[in-house]
Amino acid sequence: MRVILLLFDSLNRRALESYGGTTVRTPNFSRLAGRAVSFDTHYVGSLPCMPARRDLHTGRLNFLHRSWGPLEPFDNSFATMLRAAGIHSHLISDHYHYFEDGGWSYHTRYSTWDHVRGQEADPWVAMVRPPVERFREMYHPLQIEDPGGFRYQNLVNREVIREEKDFPAVQCFERASAFLEMNRAADGWLLQVETFDPHEPFMAPERFRADYPTNYGGPILDWPRYREVVERPDEIAEIRANYAALVAMCDHYLGRLMDQMDRLDLWRDTALIMTTDHGFMLGEHDWWGKNRMPFYDEIARIPLMIWHPDMAAAAGGHRRALSQTTDLAPTILDLFGLAPPAEARGRSLVPLLERDQPLREVALYGIFGGATNVTDGRYTYFRYPADLFAQEIYEYTLLPMHMHGPFEPEEFRGARLVDPFDFTKGLPMLRLRARRDARRPPMQGGGFEDAVTALYDTDADPGQADPIRDPEVEARLIGAMLEVMAAHDAPPEAYARLDLEPS
Repeated sequence: MRVILLLFDSLNRRALESYGGTTVRTPNFSRLAGRAVSFDTHYVGSLPCMPARRDLHTGRLNFLHRSWGPLEPFDNSFATMLRAAGIHSHLISDHYHYFEDGGWSYHTRYSTWDHVRGQEADPWVAMVRPPVERFREMYHPLQIEDPGGFRYQNLVNREVIREEKDFPAVQCFERASAFLEMNRAADGWLLQVETFDPHEPFMAPERFRADYPTNYGGPILDWPRYREVVERPDEIAEIRANYAALVAMCDHYLGRLMDQMDRLDLWRDTALIMTTDHGFMLGEHDWWGKNRMPFYDEIARIPLMIWHPDMAAAAGGHRRALSQTTDLAPTILDLFGLAPPAEARGRSLVPLLERDQPLREVALYGIFGGATNVTDGRYTYFRYPADLFAQEIYEYTLLPMHMHGPFEPEEFRGARLVDPFDFTKGLPMLRLRARRDARRPPMQGGGFEDAVTALYDTDADPGQADPIRDPEVEARLIGAMLEVMAAHDAPPEAYARLDLEPS
């Protein structure tokens, strides 16, 4: 068996024509949907980027215990398990968060890995004296920060990304093509092709951008901040058009990959999984971005397509079974005939390729310190603490790293070792109080907002515009939520902060 895992970042399900999208032309995603099985009720787990990848590697949720951080010493990684079974795994990625303090232990789980530089604020191009005034003329004020700032590094990186071949995502697909050519006759490998796109900033080659004209006439505007929408209609249209162009670029290079699979006859014995880590708010509910606002389906309900060479008869099928990111590790292991580790809580999706069948009652998802969310595929329920600023929560880790650096000395005050959880393989955990001023996932100048407990019926209200009151449904979802939290050995404060009692 050979497996290609194609992981995009911030790929909105509603941008894809095969999922009902109408704003972006995505013929190659539709082409893949015609060959693969599409999962229609697939949800995230832990958010954002690196927590989602920890779910992917381990097959279990981590946001109940930890914010953004590395894989822990006790974590099971599907890539490590493949290597132990003699299966070569190779990562090709331009996702620069792997190479920061908060993500450094992920890429080394693979047998080999290849890093493409230049996405977003990757500290790549060393320009000591950047053209500050020229940048101020070229870019919208939203994208300008003082030299040395997070967004400023992106402007510097763009100085050397001029032609289509320079784009990091393009290079990822080119290197994937080289891997497939080199290993076309080999068996027993996994190739993870992972591109940061269509994550912001939404910069795409002009030939893709030309298909999405707007009336905007100002400086470059393709990087919204994570905040409520305050832009003019023409600015909103410009940002959305730039996102559409970037999705169209991803679609094109997916098509190139599929063309190569056609030419090399890889469909005969190679599985392909295509998904993303989360979506992105593009002005819906008057929000840009992720993390800060409630996790509406634009963020939480994500695309997943799976091709299995032994199940070609299922081509073009759809599955309603409720699945989520934690199911990917058990699925990948199953494709190679390996059992998931005892600590995994996800389930293999391979049996669903033959026949749609219930997999779980609910999916639990969220971000550390924010709402704990649950869905049964129809109803979604966001439960927030009564006071997000007064809640007492703790980080449990043996690798106390935030996204961009280690925990500050002040964060260790009061820290102590506590008894193991059922997934830490007998290792006690360092428990640190989660301070409000800690450098946790990017909030871009603000905290959680619109933090109101709410219930939605997504069958009747797919846009989640009108919360409903249904005590019976709410009670049922809370009961199922408690069962999932118990199955993940959630700490006591995970219940207390939501005013719930463990089941």
